[in-house]
Amino acid sequence: MAVCARLCGVGQSRRCRRRQRNDQQDQGSDSDMDEEEEERIVGQRRSDAGTAGGPGRVAAAAAATAGPSDACEDGSGHINRGGSNRGPLHPESLMELPPELLVEIFSLLPGTVLPNVALVCKKFRQILNTETIWRRRCVEEFGMKEDLRKMEAGGVSSQDLYVKLLHPYRHILGLWQPDIGPYGGLLNVVVDGLFIIGWMYLPPHDPRVEDPMRRRPLFRIHLMESKKATVECMYGHKGPHKGDIQTVKKDEFSTKCNQTDHHRMPGGRQEEFRTWLEEEWGRTLEEIFHEHMQELILMKFIYTSQYDNCLTYRRIYLPPVMPSDLLQPGLFKGTYGSHGLEIVMLSFHGTSARATKLTGDPNVPAGQLTLDVDLSQPVDLPELDKQRNIDELSRIILEIHGKVQREAEQPACGPSANVGRAAEGAGGVERAAEEAMEVDHGACTDACQSGPSSSSPPSEAKPFVLPLGVIARNEVYPRTCRKSFYGTGLIAGHGFTSPERTPGLFVLFDEDRFGFIWLELKSFSLYSRLTDNLPHAHAPNMERFEAMLCNMQSWTS
Repeated sequence: MAVCARLCGVGQSRRCRRRQRNDQQDQGSDSDMDEEEEERIVGQRRSDAGTAGGPGRVAAAAAATAGPSDACEDGSGHINRGGSNRGPLHPESLMELPPELLVEIFSLLPGTVLPNVALVCKKFRQILNTETIWRRRCVEEFGMKEDLRKMEAGGVSSQDLYVKLLHPYRHILGLWQPDIGPYGGLLNVVVDGLFIIGWMYLPPHDPRVEDPMRRRPLFRIHLMESKKATVECMYGHKGPHKGDIQTVKKDEFSTKCNQTDHHRMPGGRQEEFRTWLEEEWGRTLEEIFHEHMQELILMKFIYTSQYDNCLTYRRIYLPPVMPSDLLQPGLFKGTYGSHGLEIVMLSFHGTSARATKLTGDPNVPAGQLTLDVDLSQPVDLPELDKQRNIDELSRIILEIHGKVQREAEQPACGPSANVGRAAEGAGGVERAAEEAMEVDHGACTDACQSGPSSSSPPSEAKPFVLPLGVIARNEVYPRTCRKSFYGTGLIAGHGFTSPERTPGLFVLFDEDRFGFIWLELKSFSLYSRLTDNLPHAHAPNMERFEAMLCNMQSWTS
């Protein structure tokens, strides 16, 4: 009868003992079970209750193991069949469950449905005031790692933090691109302690492409001074001041500074320019000897400073990772001549690798496709002596360029598009399979195994050197590479006039670095991966990501 005593929680009553004596006379009674069997039943019930996902499973587990001999009376004379004396064993609704079990159940629900739960009844509304529920929601939904109990002791409850700060502003978490004309940018909105902070990411100072990114706070939201969420502008050098955030529409929001005088400096525009130049470039104007570069820097300062942190932001996603990708897609910082370092997003689309600008310049603005690499056209680099000859490299690349252009023109010249496609490949079946894989965003088929495959072992490193006459902002570049492919780069005049794609060489150095040789410009760009943690930024699927890329180009075209 140890089972009866433990399940009742009040010990063996007189009726229990009387039933025990009567049952012992019955040879088929369960009272003959030994102590080991009793412990097994108790342990099984606890295990079933611990793994149950809801009140129905708790009741079912108890009902499956409770027998007639397990029934006993509690102090009120009611029969309690194996359950706690806090409620019935077979609850007909959640209302009959004990409060501690309801707390556990409500803690598993998304925070967005808890307000509806509070409308059910007064009991549920009171239980939802339990800090354990909201503490768990803050941690699981927003990844908070701080000790929320200390915060609660300071007067800010986890419920207020969730209801008044995290939940209302959850839609602005993630990566965003500010609308700053051709220059663009990269904003990362994160939960940082008891704040929501918008960090503007800035490339390292030119030409140190492998240095870490720099960050500057543009705004923050908190509950520190009142129980109401407060938005503060962080722009300028006079500390936080009043700001505002407005959600314009889905995947878009705007910031406004209500005290722009905090952005001004005592020395006027000259002092503001010198301070901006030191932060943006890490040097003074006198240290920049190139006249054209001085003009570009001054132009950027005049254009960007007019916004006074009153900006509109549009959501951007990190590219999905596919098994066939040549390397992990993501964000890279690269050298762009007199324009300094810029941020690009590398993504893979079938047999194509594309780099899209997140930050831009007056020639090629943010949002444009700066590099388009054909992974079905690998390039076998010659010996080092021939690599140094720009004419030899140009001959190889231009030969592939002409071949690609002829193949692109063939479908239009043939009697039908299908005939043209059949003429492109070595066999119609292989080509059809390749196109099907492209629709699924997969890898090349057997017809182009020289393309990417992350599952294959890394290629053997090959010696690499820049051709003589090719200008590199960063003279320290890798001297070995894994693979190289034909590609095109986008060039244009000032104001994005007369844009055209020019052939070049894409060089993969390792998992975190690649380069591109612009043949027409005789210039080399080195790209290095951003290693910052960027939560809430991954695209839900490839279709949403590609739609975002199309929208980005329309924003700045």
